[in-house]
Amino acid sequence: MEQIENGKAITRRQSLKAAATFMILPAGLARGYAANDKLNIGVIGLTGMGGVDAKTFNGLGENIAAICDVDSTILDKRGAEYPGARKYTDFRKMIEKEKLDGVVVAVPDHNHAYISVFAMRHGLNVYCQKPLCKSVHEARIMARVAAETKVITQMGTQTSAEPRTLRTAELIQSGALGEITEIHMTTDRPIWPQGYDRPAGEDPVPANLNWDLWLGTAALQPFQAKWPQGHSVYSPGKARQFANEGTMFHPFVWRGWWNFGSGALGDIAPHAMNVIFLSLDLGAPSAVEVVDTSGMKKEMYPDWTIMRFDWAARGVHPKLSVYWYDGNLSLPESMRAPGAAAPATAPGAPVAPLRGGQGGMVWIGTKGSYPAGRGPFAGTGAEPLPPPPQREWGREEVHKDFATAVKAGKQAPCHFGYAGPFTEAYQLGNVALRVGHRIEWDPLEFRVTNCQEANQYLSREYRRGWDLKEIAGTAWDVGARR
Repeated sequence: MEQIENGKAITRRQSLKAAATFMILPAGLARGYAANDKLNIGVIGLTGMGGVDAKTFNGLGENIAAICDVDSTILDKRGAEYPGARKYTDFRKMIEKEKLDGVVVAVPDHNHAYISVFAMRHGLNVYCQKPLCKSVHEARIMARVAAETKVITQMGTQTSAEPRTLRTAELIQSGALGEITEIHMTTDRPIWPQGYDRPAGEDPVPANLNWDLWLGTAALQPFQAKWPQGHSVYSPGKARQFANEGTMFHPFVWRGWWNFGSGALGDIAPHAMNVIFLSLDLGAPSAVEVVDTSGMKKEMYPDWTIMRFDWAARGVHPKLSVYWYDGNLSLPESMRAPGAAAPATAPGAPVAPLRGGQGGMVWIGTKGSYPAGRGPFAGTGAEPLPPPPQREWGREEVHKDFATAVKAGKQAPCHFGYAGPFTEAYQLGNVALRVGHRIEWDPLEFRVTNCQEANQYLSREYRRGWDLKEIAGTAWDVGARR
């Protein structure tokens, strides 16, 4: 299909006028769908998970009607895979010109909120890749805009419908472990360079990349293609971070940069926190503590971190602490399976993360642990717990569940009203990292109560022409005093 848009920037006034005047008419509610009707889907961001999303929706029989990417090389590659899709460089033109039922947002984290809100204000259903957004404030806004517009939404986390997630939730909710008091989880992330200072210098922007649109909401900064030769990022000990490729920003390795990504938490916590929130019906944490870390850099997340998320007692439920270990750290010895690898000799040393329970997760309850024989129950035997009766969750697969919800006019399982609050929770972890110590959280007042400095990191500054406030409308003001 011929490319019908050449990437020329539309004006801020044109963008805001379109967002303000487009009639909010949720696609799934505004029309009826026959069982064999195809959804017309526009995919924004085609590298990595965006390519997976397009392939999956296409495999489900939906129509990839339009595709958008700021990199013409990947755009042309996907165009060859979906020859019937019209190609765009600017998502705003795609949304305004195409008659779509929904969009997929699979760009770097820093542009998730703006694109999703822009689409929702245009009445489009939105499937947004995890993490839902870049900041605590954006998570609150996205949930509110979704509620206002009544569109169908879904955050793209496979744990939304994975059988092992649902079986874990059934086990926890059965009461077999008693009341849950601790959860420990570990990950090998980051698998991209992280924990460095940005070197000086600037490289020519490749002809295939629209750097201005890639930056989007972020402040202008020079393009840099590769880390300098001889930089420690190339050392053998950093092999797990894909450092030998040397790429600094695009593609994929933007995750480690504060201005663009959400670090290890943003990559894995959307999966893991989803399991926890689904199982325990949690609200906001009361505090987040940085237990230990290699340390934030001015522009990058740490190489490794240990932190704790605390929930106060909730009615009959006792206090809960959720421990997070990243950088390929091992869990404490008592939390590992008998005979598992010893702890790292130094923080960040390569140790295979625990793969027991739910993807590296150990649950500690008042009656037992899952997997069995961990923590205070070590030495009591490691026989598997009998599985509780399975529930009918009405979930099959995260993409299919979204398509089904749009056609039925019913909300998807991991909708923004659900995903927003637990996104706030793990993004508070990044706020704690930024200040380097414990923060105490008041979700109703929407502020950190023990550290005024931390409050500035709850939200972001936006580049001129990309101000989320201008399209968020009444959803912008959060907290009890809105």
